[in-house]
Amino acid sequence: MSFTHYDLGQKRGGEIIEVTLQGSAANVRLMDSSNFNSYRSGRSHRYQDGLVKRSPYRLQVPRSGHWHVTVDMAGLRGTARSSIRQLPGALPTAQEAPLSSVPSLVHGREPGFHAEEDREFDVFISHASEDKAEVVRPLAHALKQGGLKVWYDEFELKIGDSLRGKIDSGLAKSRFGIVVFSKAFFTKGWTNYELDGLVTRTVSGEQVLLPIWHNVTKKEIIDYSPSLADKLARNTSTHTVEEIAEEIVTLINGD
Repeated sequence: MSFTHYDLGQKRGGEIIEVTLQGSAANVRLMDSSNFNSYRSGRSHRYQDGLVKRSPYRLQVPRSGHWHVTVDMAGLRGTARSSIRQLPGALPTAQEAPLSSVPSLVHGREPGFHAEEDREFDVFISHASEDKAEVVRPLAHALKQGGLKVWYDEFELKIGDSLRGKIDSGLAKSRFGIVVFSKAFFTKGWTNYELDGLVTRTVSGEQVLLPIWHNVTKKEIIDYSPSLADKLARNTSTHTVEEIAEEIVTLINGD
């Protein structure tokens, strides 16, 4: 596929890039280096923005890193010429709260938190099966490779196991509960059962809950559970699975 490529280099989160099109509408994609390489190779990739019908069009860099913009006519008729420029004086995005701002996640910070030896697992992952391939499986393996003890159904469940019993045991023996919220998650019975257990343990101070938003909006989270909408979270639209895993591993290992 033919496309125009603009290598933006290192950019800060919040910087604004203006794209000017002449001619037809075009597909405009903002991607990090990993996803640009996948796009260039014709593989599945993630990007921001999409079909642009008005010009000029402004893109906001979601986080600091190496970024790329591409312009292509895939699925469209006509031709379009393009140019880009960075707008001066762009304001950085508000600083996202680090996971270390949750005191009970750090070893020994919170008086009522159970001692580490009482817990068999560092992390319990609650998710819908539809999200395994794209998010959950790579997250679980990345956490495990980082040295964490992870309760993940593919690691723990065997033929003949009591599903409810294994889940209850995993919930009770994990220090940290990860919930991958998605449209599929909202419709599942078992995920809601797990979430109830995680929320109960969070309220009692026994566990720390980290929501991960996957292809859902804040409005959808509010509609599902208003109390969880303002909870410190990570979003797969602004963080890669590897970045999320690295942050969790670093914090739990106390590095």
